[in-house]
Formats: sequence, structure tokens, C-alpha cells
Amino acid sequence: MDPLISTDDLTTALRGQAPPTLLDVRWSLLGPPGREAYEAGHLPGAVFVDLDAELAAEPGPAGRHPLPDPADLEAVLRRAGARADRPVVVYDADNGSAAARAWWLLRWAGHQEVAVLDGGYAAWVAEERPTTTEQPQPVEGDFRVRAGSMPVLDADGAARLAREGTLLDARAPERYRGDVEPMDPRAGHIPGALNAPFAAHVTDSGRWRSAQELAEHFAALGVDAGGPIGAYCGSGVTACSVLLALEHAGVTDPEHPAALYAGSWSNWSADPDRPAATGEEVG
Repeated sequence: MDPLISTDDLTTALRGQAPPTLLDVRWSLLGPPGREAYEAGHLPGAVFVDLDAELAAEPGPAGRHPLPDPADLEAVLRRAGARADRPVVVYDADNGSAAARAWWLLRWAGHQEVAVLDGGYAAWVAEERPTTTEQPQPVEGDFRVRAGSMPVLDADGAARLAREGTLLDARAPERYRGDVEPMDPRAGHIPGALNAPFAAHVTDSGRWRSAQELAEHFAALGVDAGGPIGAYCGSGVTACSVLLALEHAGVTDPEHPAALYAGSWSNWSADPDRPAATGEEVG
């Protein structure tokens, strides 16, 4: 299953005999809470899932958005109606950066049929497709979480990958360079990591760039498609959009996915013994 689904294809799928489970994961780092947007209007049949409370564990030494406990994640997904025999489609406000976290977590949990709505809620509304304020009561799903179905890096693994493969930093260039750091203890990036801002994956309208455009983008960054690849960001959310973009571009595939440093910079920078590089890296 391609990691992206168009508004046309989703409309067709929702009219089918076995429509996909639909998850609304709108979220913003600085707020307001995504539930407010969901309650104001959402795709018919969509269930809201809270990224902070349900797609991550409590913040702490492991980072600001640690991976959730598998049992907790399973309960969340079953409540939302996720089934093993049906696809899951997730969407956020527009650019897919939050929805990609849900996409990656479902894949990590062992679900292979997951896609992100290209353009998110903004594209759906712009095309005057139906929305509602009614909140569904889905039949409890039967999906069983099999944690570890996608590769995860710890800090040591991220450091090693930056030396021996390709480690991509999904944050904005000014945070990568260390010019500013609004969230975490120290500024900079993991030595050897290359900057791959998640915003570069989409157009100004929030639609994802074509597979060819993304493949050329990653090649220009110096990504070695034949070697190990991983990604991180501030707390392990927007890095997932890098992983999605790599797969959509054909740089990686479901059998050979890139890895996520789940703790990301929030975990790395909290350890004073780990170095922080500043400025630009040359691929």
C-alpha cells in the first residue's frame, strides 16, 4: 500500500463494502489542542486520536514524545475501531507531519495497510467534500499490536548511523544549525547528520511532492539509497514524515524501511556528554 492516498481514492474507499478505519490526528506543537479542531468539523466516520496523550508516552528522559506502551497503543487503536483486515487512513490539518507519526506507529505496531491523506483536512475541505461534527461510536476493533515491526534507534544507534550511514534531521534549518533552540536543552544537531527539513516534502498547499521530486531531493542531499538510513527531529514526530517521504520516493520500501530515532533531539540534547554540532554538514 502506498503511504499516501488521494482525496479521490479515499472517497471511493469510504463508499466501499469494507471502508478503512479513519483517524483524525490533527496536532500542533504550540496548540491549540487538535480535539478542538476535530469537534468543529471532521471527515465523516473519523475518530480523533490525541498525538500527545495517545500516540506517545509521558515526556521524560526518553524524550518529549516517547513511543507509547504497546498495550496502551493497542487499546487506543481498538477503541478507534482499527481492525487487522482493514486499511487505516490517517489525516492531520494539511502537511502530513503529524499524520505521519500515526502512520509510522501503526506500521511499527505491525499494521501494513496504512496511508496518510495527501493534503489532509485542508485539501478535503478545499474540494468541498463532506464534513460533520457528529462523533462516531465505532465497533471495537480487533487489531493486535506487534511492537517492533519498524526499526528504532537509540542515541548510540543514531550516533553510529550518522558515522556509517545516513542520518537525517527533519527540523527547520535554523534549529539544525543551532541558530535557535526554542524547545530543548541545547542547540545544534547530531554530528554527521544531514538536514532534511520536513517542510520540503510538501508544496505550499500542503500536498506531497511527487515520488520523482522527492527522490531527486534526497539524492541532492547525499542520501545513499543502498545504505542504512535513519531520521530524527525534535521529539520523534516530524521525523516520521521523512520516513514516509523516503518510502513514497522509493528510496526505501516496506521490506527495508529507514529507522526512527524516537527520542530525537529532546533525548540527545538532555545528555551533556553527547556532542552537539552547529553550522552546516556537507553530504
